[in-house]
Amino acid sequence: MIQQLLILCPLIFLAGFIDSIAGGGGLISLNSYQAVGIKDQFALGTNKFSSIIGGTVASVNYIRTGNVHTLSLIPSVICALVGSFFGSKVALGISGRAFNLIMLIATPVVALLVFLKKDYSSREHKTKSNAAYILLGALIGLIVGFYDGFYGPGAGMFMQFGFIMIVGLEVKKACGNARIVNWASNLAALFNFVRYGYVVYNVAIICALFSILGNFIGSRLAIKKDVKIVRPVMLIVTGLLFMKLILDYIA
Repeated sequence: MIQQLLILCPLIFLAGFIDSIAGGGGLISLNSYQAVGIKDQFALGTNKFSSIIGGTVASVNYIRTGNVHTLSLIPSVICALVGSFFGSKVALGISGRAFNLIMLIATPVVALLVFLKKDYSSREHKTKSNAAYILLGALIGLIVGFYDGFYGPGAGMFMQFGFIMIVGLEVKKACGNARIVNWASNLAALFNFVRYGYVVYNVAIICALFSILGNFIGSRLAIKKDVKIVRPVMLIVTGLLFMKLILDYIA
């Protein structure tokens, strides 16, 4: 166990750091748990436990500093829970390989848009009506929540991208909204993993401390540095996701 933790702790810190800035930390943390011999549902449950606890710290940081957009956040949280529920249902009847192929096409498009969108602003884009904010927030929650329930990796990054490019939020508020919506969409899954005993607590609790530290430092940097750190981290996450999708597809 000590050897496992020596490997895991720095990686979980890094995952929390990345997750708090751009989402997608699970691409690192889940593979890390599997690499040290924690398999299948136990790796998923242990990863959810540590990442949600760490994500709580990032969420509180964004809320405490006023970096959330409540009008689009609340419907997005509700719809993410609905989308995640139906996504997990549909996953039982659709080939994961087919969905993986769709994501192989979509992910480079997102990366290209992030790369080309060099004029991220610290201010919101053209102000929308209250109804538009509610509708667009709900749409992002529903679609990405569905993806999170069906497949999952990089969901937080897709949420953040949606809040910036579609809802039109400034970067820090988009980060805050995405962290909270992603946290909510993961909560129901954690409940089931805990309920059925798929959490390795002696590993998860210690790793959660490093996830807290990574999320705290990462969210503070995102709040202070804004676009300077968020955009490059989003590009790194899309690259990691694309590599994972290729490996999963050819496996």
